[in-house]
Amino acid sequence: MTAQARTNAAPLVRARRLVVKVGSALLVGGGSGRVNRAWLETLVEDLLRLRKRGQQLILVSSGAIALGRRRLGLRPGTLRLEESQAAAAVGQIRLAHAYKELLEEHGVTVAQVLLTLEDSERRRRYLNARATLDELLTRGALPVINENDTVATAEIRYGDNDRLAARVAQMVGADCLVLLSDVDGLYSADPNKDPRARIVPEVRHITPEIEAMAGRSASQVGSGGMSAKILAAKIAVAAGCHMCIAAGHHRHPLRRLEEGAECTWFVPSATPLAARKQWIAGTLRPAGAITIDVGALRALLEGKSLLPAGVTGARGRFERGDTVSVLTAEGVEVARGIIAYSDTDAARIMGRQSSEIEQLLGFRGRDEMIHRDDLVLLRDVTPAAEAARAPREALVP
Repeated sequence: MTAQARTNAAPLVRARRLVVKVGSALLVGGGSGRVNRAWLETLVEDLLRLRKRGQQLILVSSGAIALGRRRLGLRPGTLRLEESQAAAAVGQIRLAHAYKELLEEHGVTVAQVLLTLEDSERRRRYLNARATLDELLTRGALPVINENDTVATAEIRYGDNDRLAARVAQMVGADCLVLLSDVDGLYSADPNKDPRARIVPEVRHITPEIEAMAGRSASQVGSGGMSAKILAAKIAVAAGCHMCIAAGHHRHPLRRLEEGAECTWFVPSATPLAARKQWIAGTLRPAGAITIDVGALRALLEGKSLLPAGVTGARGRFERGDTVSVLTAEGVEVARGIIAYSDTDAARIMGRQSSEIEQLLGFRGRDEMIHRDDLVLLRDVTPAAEAARAPREALVP
C-alpha cells in the first residue's frame, strides 16, 4: 500500500466504531430480484476482517423492497405506498436471512433492528435505540439495520438509508461511516454529461458549491441520490464522524478502500466525543438543574461520572435524556450534562448508592446520574475547583 493510500484509508482503519451502509443496487442482482450472494460473501469477508482487528461494526442495509417486489409480482417502476410496504414486509425476512446465514456460519451473532427517521429524532426513541445498539455491540453482536418501511409513511416517499445511516452513526458515536453505493464518490459535475468531471477526493467544508455538485441516482432500485448523500454527510461531520462515499459494486469493497481506491471523504473538525460535548455545552436553555456536593465536584474534576450519591437536590422538570445544569451548593453552574433519569426519579435516588437504584425505582437503570461521556465542565469553574481540591477539614465551618 502506498503512503497516499494509507492516508486515504486512515479513518476506516483507525475507527473504533464503524457504520457501513449497503445500497439496494449492490445487494440485489440487476433485474433478478435476488440477493447478489457472490458479492455479499466478499463483503462479509471484509466485515469479519475488521471485526478480527477489534473494530465494532453496524451494517445499514437497503434491499427489502427490491427483494420483495419480485416475489409479489409487482410491476417495474415506481410503486404505490401500499405496494412498497407490502414488498418491504416480504423482502425484509429474506434480507435478514441472507445476513444471518453468511455471518453466523463464522460465529457472528446477527441482530435485526428496524428504525424510521422518527426513531432517531424523538428523544425517548433515540435513547432507547442507542441503548439497544450499545448493548448489542458490547456483547459482540453485529446489528443489521434497515428502515422500517412496512409501517413508515412519508419516509418511504422521500426516505433513504444514506440519511438513516448517518443518524445511526450519530446515535452510536461512530468514528467512520462508509456509504457503499453505485457511484464511486462526489464528482465536480455529472460524469455522464461532462467528460471533464473529476472525483472530489476530500471535502472539509460542505459549501453551496459542494451541494450544487449533487445529482440524481442512476440506479433503478435505490432511492438515495447524491443529494441524499450530501445531507448524510452534514449529519455525520456535525457529529464528528468521517464519512466516505465509495463504489461498492466491486468485490471486497472495504478492502479496496484500504488499498487506496478512489472515493470521497468528508472530514469533520472534531471527534465524535468532542462534537457531542460541544453540543451539550451549547444548550441554550437546560431543562432543569441538579445540585452536587463537594465530593461529587471533586470526582467530576478528575474526569469521573456523576453518581446519585453526590447529588443533593434537583429542580425544574426534566426527562431522561434532557440536558441539565450541574450546580454547586452555592448555585454556581460548573457543568452541563445529559441526565439518565427524570426529575421525579432523580429526587428518589439522590444521595443514595447506585446499588440501591433498582430497589428504589423498581427497575434497573444506569449506575450514573450523568455519565462522563455525557458531561462537560464549563470553563469558569476555578473558584469551585479550588474549593473542591481544598483539604476536607478546611471545608468544615
